[in-house]
Amino acid sequence: MTASGTQSRHIGIHIDRPAREVYDYASDPSHLPEWAAGLGSSIERTDGQWAADSPMGRILIDFAPRNDYGVLDHDVTLPTGETVHNPLRVIADTDGCEVVFTLRRRPDTGADEFRRDAEAVSADLATLKRLMERA
Repeated sequence: MTASGTQSRHIGIHIDRPAREVYDYASDPSHLPEWAAGLGSSIERTDGQWAADSPMGRILIDFAPRNDYGVLDHDVTLPTGETVHNPLRVIADTDGCEVVFTLRRRPDTGADEFRRDAEAVSADLATLKRLMERA
């Protein structure tokens, strides 16, 4: 737990592709439905915002600007209006990279739901790995 009482879990996976290639692919919001099932099966840009129909309902996604540091942070605004910040990094590691997502447990999330969220993130990262290593 952090000083504020929020529990975080870092979920990472090694991908045998250069960090820049993984970052370039993962930073393109149009690719999200291919690897991030938790955010939805489709995504569209409307009125300058990215929106997706997710398992939670219609969400808005605001991505960090493209950068040279591998930062893929994104804020997801849920149908309730709550915004959840999602830290995501692509970190160079010799010829490959590590992709690390920091999952933060929201105050209203029980232990089972937090575990399921972690499993969903792990599955999404495994899909990203399969797609990138196949390319």
